[in-house]
Amino acid sequence: GGGTPPPRAPPPRGAGAGRAAERSEAFADWRENGGVAVTTFDALHLLPGAGASVRPGMLVVDEAHFVKNPAARRSRAVAGWADQVERVLFLTGTPMENRVEEFRSLVRRLRPELAPSVSGTHGAAGSQAFRRAVAPAYLRRNQVDVLAELPALVQVDEWEEFGSEDRAAYREAVASGRFMRMRRAAYAVPGSSAKLERLRELVDEARDNGLKVVVFSYFREVLATVGDALGPDVFGPLSGSVPPARRQELVDAFSAADGHAVLLSQIQAGGTGLNMQAASVVILCEPQIKPTLEHQAVARAHRMGQVRTVQVHRLLATDSVDQRLVELLARKDRLFDAYARRSDLAETTPDAVDVSDAALARRIVEEEQQRLADDARRP
Repeated sequence: GGGTPPPRAPPPRGAGAGRAAERSEAFADWRENGGVAVTTFDALHLLPGAGASVRPGMLVVDEAHFVKNPAARRSRAVAGWADQVERVLFLTGTPMENRVEEFRSLVRRLRPELAPSVSGTHGAAGSQAFRRAVAPAYLRRNQVDVLAELPALVQVDEWEEFGSEDRAAYREAVASGRFMRMRRAAYAVPGSSAKLERLRELVDEARDNGLKVVVFSYFREVLATVGDALGPDVFGPLSGSVPPARRQELVDAFSAADGHAVLLSQIQAGGTGLNMQAASVVILCEPQIKPTLEHQAVARAHRMGQVRTVQVHRLLATDSVDQRLVELLARKDRLFDAYARRSDLAETTPDAVDVSDAALARRIVEEEQQRLADDARRP
């Protein structure tokens, strides 16, 4: 198995200067001879300004949802280049996650004259008015439109009931008002965790059928618990602290393994940019606040090159924060479907969209505290 990656040695002295020199040399060569230049968000701001030295024929930004915050350095770098280029193309599967303003920010970079018309008033007017407003800048191609040959996707919600120790850990987390602890309380006592037991069963079934499994969680602590439960022959975990090159190495080793294998990944680290089509079983340890996180994670396996039916199992605890999140996820999914899944070029209400993750967490904590208090008062 891959196991946890070993500590990496610090870069040699002068490594940063060497990379900067290589970058400058490559930039000078591209500026002189043309062609296609490929770079990263983080390196873009280090390149000489577009207006001063070069005007590309076209700027293409992949994973463009990473530049929707106009105050971020990477967004400012992209904006600087976009202002100097006649043709700009943004590629993203998630132009909007929580609020209309995210969509508007991307439109502002592509077609500044459209930005004033893409506002909360169009959101309030409904999804059709919104799609008409963004139509000149937005073409949506859904997976079903372009990948008709993909195998089936089977999604199963695995509802488990808390045992006595799970329930005690959950009640303690609710009483303390700690939302993130509530979300991972189902794994607080591994020896009696109903979710963990079901996860083992799913992995055993996959092993019996020679299938590869990817396990996603938002929490490193949960992945560590899962890794301990499954034993040493697992790959990962992929996490934010693992360098991108090492993440790819782990995915490659997982894909190359004969027959059954298990890869552990934080959903933020492995949910985008990696191809995991060797896996045909996806296990989500808990529901996510943003449905796009789940969609992107599942798409790592259900993508071009996949030859098997993909099974997605979402582990959920009844009478818990999971139940509240599933309800909210369904509403957010409907919002994305109404406002962004379709485009006029080829619903929930706006106030529900503009609820921040922090506000949503407070709301769920308060409602769960009230529910448990009501349960305690019942005879």
